[in-house]
Amino acid sequence: MATLNFGGVEENVVTREEFPLSKAQEVLKDEVIAIIGYGVQGPAQALNLRDNGIHVIIGQAPEFKEDWDRAVKDGFEPGKSLFPIEEAASKATIIQYLVSDAAQRTVWPSLKSCLKEGDALYFSHGFSITYKEQTGVIPPPNVDVILVAPKGSGTSVRRNFLAGTGINSSYAVFQDYTGRAEERTLALGIGIGSGYLFPTTFENEVYSDLTGERGVLMGALAGIMEAQYQVLRDNGHSPSEAFNETVEELTQSLIRLVDENGMDWMYANCSATAQRGALDWKPRFRDATLPVFNELYERVKTGEETKVVLEKTGRPDYKTYLTAELKELRESEMWQAGAQVRALRPDEGK
Repeated sequence: MATLNFGGVEENVVTREEFPLSKAQEVLKDEVIAIIGYGVQGPAQALNLRDNGIHVIIGQAPEFKEDWDRAVKDGFEPGKSLFPIEEAASKATIIQYLVSDAAQRTVWPSLKSCLKEGDALYFSHGFSITYKEQTGVIPPPNVDVILVAPKGSGTSVRRNFLAGTGINSSYAVFQDYTGRAEERTLALGIGIGSGYLFPTTFENEVYSDLTGERGVLMGALAGIMEAQYQVLRDNGHSPSEAFNETVEELTQSLIRLVDENGMDWMYANCSATAQRGALDWKPRFRDATLPVFNELYERVKTGEETKVVLEKTGRPDYKTYLTAELKELRESEMWQAGAQVRALRPDEGK
């Protein structure tokens, strides 16, 4: 393992140099991997594994025609490499359980009956295992229970793989029945194209993931954008100016500088006026949001957020409910301005 040092705190990570694809292929050569669910993470992980020469089949409910047809379009053949969920799970030695968190609770009773001694049950989220009292997902004792959680969407997992890079992933072993659980986990992590793998636990993965999604990665980011946009509009700025100063400059310029060399480097490569203002106001935003993040983390840890997720996403009309929410977001003035600004980018029409 490679060792990272964070100001005296050491962390071991697994890189492709230490665990090359050839080793992953050797570890998995006799395994049949069933990707259960061809929705968000399923396609990317399945296609990456297949492209890396690893035996993959798909388990997808045929009644979800959009996902079934997508698998067919991606080259998985019904009756050969594409099956209903229980049939695929019964054929597999490693079951990658990649349906949504709410669906995992629903599908679990039938999936559990397909598990054989020595199989591996793989997750990309610690949700169902950590909150087992709410989900009912309690694996039998005679299987490995493992996790590889890419730190990005399925789209990014596939895009980065095709670009030859890779999304970093966390990994964990919850239950090691065979004595090979960690080796299987690392092989799968490399097989799906991870840039590098860092250790975690099922609990830590879901606590950090739920906090991050609701916080900086999505919820807080969108909320802060809306607040700044509103202030600019209320003070007479045009929609185009408000959007450019709130979103476009962040996504097209500044965040790329952060990605290249870090926040300090981004500050160093901005104007002195921007530097000074950012450094002076950063603590105020930190102090203002810290209580919100503490409340959020506590709700994640106690399972309150899980309860909300399962209740809302388990509604029979959830898709209609979600569509209406996203429509409201899409049709807001800020994101209508965004659509028009994006259309004016020089490379947009290419």
